[in-house]
Amino acid sequence: MFGNKFLDAHWKNLVMANYEVPPAILQPYLPYKTALDFWNNRCYVSLVGFQFLETKVLGIKFPFHTNFDEVNLRFYVRYNDNGEWKRGVVFIKEIVPKFMITFVANTLYNEKYATHPCKHDIQISDNQGKEDAIFVKYSWKHEAIWNHIQVNADLDTKPIAVGSEEEFITEHYWGYARYSSEKTNEYQVQHPRWNVHQVNNYDIKCDFKELYGSEFAFLKDTKPTSVLLAQGSEVSVFKGKVII
Repeated sequence: MFGNKFLDAHWKNLVMANYEVPPAILQPYLPYKTALDFWNNRCYVSLVGFQFLETKVLGIKFPFHTNFDEVNLRFYVRYNDNGEWKRGVVFIKEIVPKFMITFVANTLYNEKYATHPCKHDIQISDNQGKEDAIFVKYSWKHEAIWNHIQVNADLDTKPIAVGSEEEFITEHYWGYARYSSEKTNEYQVQHPRWNVHQVNNYDIKCDFKELYGSEFAFLKDTKPTSVLLAQGSEVSVFKGKVII
């Protein structure tokens, strides 16, 4: 009935802080046969927080694992599949509040999930005749310290412009994970093109060194190139295959 589909969910209120980084720091994380993907000669990592809602695995909703938050640090790659360039993402680490999600994702997809307490705060305000606003904040706890990423944005959304940085960040539809030095896991992610909110201000508190490694410590004091708030949509994740 579900064919090659592994997971269905709704990804909502995606906050994406995008940082330009030296390509050399990502080379050790590249899965076999993938190459870094660039936009206007820029190499990016993104700190992403979002809601994972109405989650079904093989068509089944598992109790207490249907709605949760995720925060991840990711970068962007390409893979040449017999002359077709596929654009995808690689995760440095994905943080969720449920151990079973971590176990399944790491076992089946060889991803880099970790389990930490997470919470969100989402508020919509009426600005009395001005543009209505939305506030979105994701927090995750590491060694008794709460990290967070938050934005204030206009409530209305707009389509993503063709050829824009927003398009580059959001329009990657494959996931790649290192299986070994000569094998890579590949899986497809399917969703419609997203609309985005106009972000008016943001705040980020993240101990990149402790969470992601010393090579990313400089991001703590680095201003993002951009911060996005994407509306999100229904999403399907398909069963993976191994590239050799």
